[in-house]
Amino acid sequence: MISSQNAAAYFVDRHIAEGRASKIAFCESSDPGRELTYGDFASRTDQVAGAFARLGIHREERALMIVLDQIEFPQIFWGALKAGVVPVPLNTMLVADTYAAILADSRAAILFVSEALWPVVAPVTNTTPDLRQVVVICDGPAPEGTIRYADFISGAEAISTVPASEDEVAFWLYSSGSTGAPKGVRHVHGALQATADTYGAEVLGIREADRVYSAAKLFFAYGLGNAMTFPLSVGATVILFDGRPTPDAVVSILDRQKPTVFCGVPTLYAATLAHMDRSGKPQAPLRRCISAGEALPERIGERWAELWGVDILDGVGSTEMLHIFLSNRLDDTVYGTSGRAVPGYELRLVDETGDDVVPGQLGELLVRGASAADGYWNQRRKSRATFEGEWTRTGDKYELTEDGRYIYCGRTDDMFKVSGIWVSPFEVEQTLVAHPAVLEAAVVAAQDEDALDKPKAFVVLKDSTAPNGLATELQEFVKDKVGNWKYPRWVEFVPDLPKTATGKIQRFKLRDTV
Repeated sequence: MISSQNAAAYFVDRHIAEGRASKIAFCESSDPGRELTYGDFASRTDQVAGAFARLGIHREERALMIVLDQIEFPQIFWGALKAGVVPVPLNTMLVADTYAAILADSRAAILFVSEALWPVVAPVTNTTPDLRQVVVICDGPAPEGTIRYADFISGAEAISTVPASEDEVAFWLYSSGSTGAPKGVRHVHGALQATADTYGAEVLGIREADRVYSAAKLFFAYGLGNAMTFPLSVGATVILFDGRPTPDAVVSILDRQKPTVFCGVPTLYAATLAHMDRSGKPQAPLRRCISAGEALPERIGERWAELWGVDILDGVGSTEMLHIFLSNRLDDTVYGTSGRAVPGYELRLVDETGDDVVPGQLGELLVRGASAADGYWNQRRKSRATFEGEWTRTGDKYELTEDGRYIYCGRTDDMFKVSGIWVSPFEVEQTLVAHPAVLEAAVVAAQDEDALDKPKAFVVLKDSTAPNGLATELQEFVKDKVGNWKYPRWVEFVPDLPKTATGKIQRFKLRDTV
């Protein structure tokens, strides 16, 4: 019986008593010699907790992590939880000004940085008086004014996991989604096991024998669940990759590391399928594939299932809810829908007045469940607008079918009307990517000569050159599939689409160009 409700007691310490000390918990794909057994993981996190105490980093102070997916990441994250320090993993692809803003906002006392990211971070480490220590994960000498990670933990006295309430804030994640400035999302200890007991157990069906590779990175709520929470809940093995998850890298990892669980995002699934069309399918014993970040186009799911014999379980989650709360399931997958509520969560669709809508109508999705965040840091107005009692507003528009499935229709702020009728950008985008020439598409509202909103499409092609007449062909294709008023009046071919690090299309950037 675990007396402490500190999440580290369940996800880290428990495995020693259950006989997994010699089993591999984490291994690095790019360097097979860098790995952590569950026994090493437990002792190393005890040492990290002691290193915090030695430096005078106190309980509830923040520890920012600009750290790649490498074996130091779980050591720092769970070592902080053991010490009562609040780890704050950050997107590793931000610019210096954004890091400076987050450093000031969080008032972090200590910062951990991977060596490869130091050139971006270095200029902002002196911008806040709250930051007392910078630790760089490097093999050679530490940059001036910092200490090496190896020296940070060397000789530190291991300390035991501090007691904590399940309602105590454990860690933060900064979320900007696809539309705004970063916001600190505060999560409690109990939220981690809540996601493991619901999505991890009931939908993913994670097993101790699994080898898990998540292309979504650990700083992302989706990736954190995939590559830490769920595997650690059962004692599985995680494959970490510190590079960019390009299709070539993904195919190589599938072929060499033989994961049984693969966690991707729609953009990556589409690009990987296109890569495999050219280079062939790797050999991997996949038994589960999941997707989140944006709704999965129907064509991509069907093609992946045909190729692998394994469905992609497309789901919906958010940083505010920590992981997926609405999903297709192994025995209940319908591509083109987001599935049904994950066991343990309740969903509602409401109109602009807050009233529930009936099946067949559009509404904003609200969710209730134990993994909901404790609120935003220093953003009371946004907290009150998002967290309404036990319900969390997602900002997503959905339609509920008569048989209880949810169909994604777009972000609330992405929807627009054409001829008085709501248009879902996602519906038009999904139609466009069904065309054999199209790899990706994004649709936004643009004004015609009469200042009326009409759809405009930004299209990425599988081949770089657009043949003559393709724009007209795509317009007719959309008219034929989803209706005359929904077709894009303008089609612009682009080399790529602006996205967040988690794969969400940043339509607001495209709107700024029209």
